[in-house]
Amino acid sequence: MPLNSYLTLGRSGLRVSPFCLGTMTFGEDLGGNSGASVEDSETILSHYLEQGGNFIDTANGYTRGHSEKIIGDFFQQGKGKRDRVVIATKFVMNLFAGDPNGGGAGRKAIVSQCEESLRRLQTDYIDLYYLHIWDRVTPIEETMSAMDDLVKAGKVRYLGISDTPAWKVAQAQVMAHFRGWNPLVALQIEYSLMQRTVEGELIPMAEELGLGVLPWGPLKGGALSGKYTRANGIKMQGLRGARIGDLTERQYDIIDAVGHIAAEANVAAPTVALAWLKSKSGVRSTIIGARTLEQLEANLKALDFTLTPEQITALDNASKPVLNFPADFLAYAPSVAQAGATVNGVPSQMTPLVPKDEGSRW
Repeated sequence: MPLNSYLTLGRSGLRVSPFCLGTMTFGEDLGGNSGASVEDSETILSHYLEQGGNFIDTANGYTRGHSEKIIGDFFQQGKGKRDRVVIATKFVMNLFAGDPNGGGAGRKAIVSQCEESLRRLQTDYIDLYYLHIWDRVTPIEETMSAMDDLVKAGKVRYLGISDTPAWKVAQAQVMAHFRGWNPLVALQIEYSLMQRTVEGELIPMAEELGLGVLPWGPLKGGALSGKYTRANGIKMQGLRGARIGDLTERQYDIIDAVGHIAAEANVAAPTVALAWLKSKSGVRSTIIGARTLEQLEANLKALDFTLTPEQITALDNASKPVLNFPADFLAYAPSVAQAGATVNGVPSQMTPLVPKDEGSRW
């Protein structure tokens, strides 16, 4: 599957690449080795576009707004065709110290943040605009109404949501449908072999309500990059070299499973981790970040690699999450409802409650 084998996003006609270029690392404003220079960022952008990619993800607060500015300058200077790409950005992050309305999801803040993003991106419209993270103090109807107004004003084309509980996303989506507002078409969530709890509520909700799933953190901050193993004992590092905790035995078990399949298939560990995500139900486009061109090229190799059913099962078993009730309990639902029949390809077992013959029912 090449980058130009496009997929429609959620219940919409928007075509996007199977891998989305994440640009959280564009810009060196945060110091250390956490970001890419402007020159390196433009090289990464150019290579992604040359390979057929059309989907770019950023946010108003990434590198204090510099990420958006780098993208805007790139297209303004004619290094790419703006109308040929899908630019996604987000609101909520407050960049104005002491200003309570400088961020968040209230109408005043949303409109201001959108105008700021349009200015930095140097564009007349944003293709996909996300609520970045749930703002508890703002009524969701105010947020959805303001987002709908941006679409109707021509400043935004499609709407998405990120890092929000499933029940709140469902409330927002159903409200939008009943009030005739533009619906959400995308759900951005952390999802990887080391973060699968989203399979309990968020992903089934997204599939039911027409939101395409876009995983972020597919390599769990580098834990699945192949750099960290039981043998070398290297400690996980966060942005600017900060320690973010030791890997657990369970995480090492997952790393071992990925490493075994990578060695078996003669590919790199990230290729296996990204290919596993590519196979998951509901996933439309995975967000891959890169600080160097080499990292981008390594991640793109996963597009040409497909795991066997046996390898997927092995990874599923090694990373099986503990989900909140009623996720596990619902596994019994087919047997309770179908009494041994197969429906939509899902088989069921007979339960002791099913009468052995018609005459034995009360």
